Order: sequence, then C-alpha cells, then structure tokens
Amino acid sequence: MSRGGQTKDREDGPERKCIATGEVQPKFGLIRFVLGPDGRIVPDLAGKLPGRGIYIAADRAAVEKAASKGLFARAAKQPVQVPDGLVDLLEQMLVRRVVDLISLARKSGDAVAGYEKVKDWLGKEEARVLIQATDGSERGKTKLSTPYGGTYIGWLSADELGMAFGRQTVIHAALGAGGLSRRVVEEAQRLKGIRVGVSDADRGGRGRRKG
Repeated sequence: MSRGGQTKDREDGPERKCIATGEVQPKFGLIRFVLGPDGRIVPDLAGKLPGRGIYIAADRAAVEKAASKGLFARAAKQPVQVPDGLVDLLEQMLVRRVVDLISLARKSGDAVAGYEKVKDWLGKEEARVLIQATDGSERGKTKLSTPYGGTYIGWLSADELGMAFGRQTVIHAALGAGGLSRRVVEEAQRLKGIRVGVSDADRGGRGRRKG
C-alpha cells in the first residue's frame, strides 16, 4: 500500500542554520534550544522562550552529535550544562506536543478515531491525514490508504494515540482539513526525526522518511 502524498515542505518563513549539520533550513524543521539562567540547555519547542536560539535539525543523530561533541557550548560561546538523556527528553516532549494537538483537533471536530469512522472519512474524502499506531495489526492497517494528496503518520504508539482521544488505545485515526492539521503534521515530522531518524525500521512502524 502506498504511503505517498506527503505534504510539501513550507518554503516560507525564516531560516536558521543547524549547529550539527551546518545546513540552513526553515525554522519549522529545526529544534530550538536556549540557555537557561543556570547555564542549562533547554529545548524550546514553541520557539517562545527568551534568549538567543540555538538550532539543531530535527534529527536524532544531529542532536546526539551536538550533545556529545560540545557543540552547544561552542554555539553559546560559554560553558553549558547538557541534560543527561537530552534526546529521550526531547522525544517525550514532542510526543506530548503531538498528542495535545491531536486532542485539540478532536475537540474541534477535526479528528476521528476507530477503523469504521476513519474509513468513512476516507470514503467521503474528508480526511487529509491518516494516522496509524506502530503497534497495530499490519493486516488491519493495510486496509486503509493515505488520502490522495494527504499525509501519513505512522510513528505513534496505540497508547499515545489513545491519550489524544481519551481512550486506552487507538490504532486508526484521521484528521480533516482544519487549521490544526498542518501543525500536527509539522510537529509529527519533527518527532519522526527524533524518534526514528536512526533507523528506517521506524521502531516497528510504517512511517516513511521525509523526502
């Protein structure tokens, strides 16, 4: 089953340089970090914390390189404290951000869960984003296809999707064309880079590399 139809990257907005890769790209594809008052590196996912931003590509290897090679201190031009397990902390923060956004979409009527509801939305061409749990049945997941011109998200667990819908677990979900869908897709892509950037296996899931 094809998992094509990724939405095109945004070309608008300011760009920043990744301190690990040296590449310049739009801010929405990067993770912003700031230096806290105690000299500790703090992830700033919303991009609103005060201070000079330090940017790293939303890629697990890039963040690990920055943490292990002293790149934060070099960028800040002073000694810094890098939290132990920074990449895992970042992953947890991104999961919560994606889950919260999906939950908001659900409350506004722009998200549904459950095989039959998702199938109905896909059939009516109301769905723009198909979301399926990594630990769901592969046979069941292949019965639903990414909407034409839409996006597939396949690197959240059933428990994580369940939190977004107030249930214990969710395997299939879909987002409509509401304003939150774009934000969910962008944050989910950042999560993918941190969660599955080190492997095409997607931790047992079906998500594709962004490309």
